[in-house]
Amino acid sequence: MIEAKELELIEKAKSGDKKSLSDLVTKYEKTVFSFAFKVCRNRDKAENTMQETFISVIKSLHQFDGNSKFSTWLYRIVVNHCLMLARSESRHSQFHSFDDDDTSIEEPAVEHWTDLPAEKVLNDELKTLMDNAIQKLGPEYRMVFLLRDVEGLSTQETADTLALSISAVKSRLHRARFFLRNELRTYFEK
Repeated sequence: MIEAKELELIEKAKSGDKKSLSDLVTKYEKTVFSFAFKVCRNRDKAENTMQETFISVIKSLHQFDGNSKFSTWLYRIVVNHCLMLARSESRHSQFHSFDDDDTSIEEPAVEHWTDLPAEKVLNDELKTLMDNAIQKLGPEYRMVFLLRDVEGLSTQETADTLALSISAVKSRLHRARFFLRNELRTYFEK
C-alpha cells in the first residue's frame, strides 16, 4: 500500500536516523503547511500547526504501521491539531475576521485593477468569496471539504484520516457543498 522508498525512509526514521527524519519532514512540510493554512487562514497559526504536527509525528512515528498511506496518517495528525486550534478559538469568538492581512497568500502587487484582464478580477473575486464561505463551515464540515475536494483525497482516505465512516464523510461533504452553493448563489445569479 505504501511505496517502497517511502517505507524505507520511514523505517530508518523510526530507528533514529536523523537524516531520514529530516527528509521525511522536508518531503511533507509544504503539504502540511498548505493544508493548515487552508484551515486556519493565518500564516502564524499554520506555521504553529505545522510545527505541532511534526512534533507529534516524531513522538508517534513508531505507531505508524504502514497499513495506510503515510500521507493519510499525517493528515490525521494535522486535522487533529487544526481541530484543537478551532476548538480553542471557538471559546473566544464565534466568528473569524476576514479582514486580517494574513488571510491570503502573498501575491505580486498589481499597479491598478484596470491592468488586470476581467477574467482574473472575477476569478480573484470568486476565490475570495469561496475562501470566506469555507471559513463559515463548521470545522467538521470544513475538514471533510478541504481533504476531499481541495486536497483530492479519496472518500476512503478522508474517512481514514478523520476516523469517520464513509457514509459520514459523504454526508458531511454533501452538506458542506450544499452550504457553499447557497453561500455563492447570489454571486452566480448576477
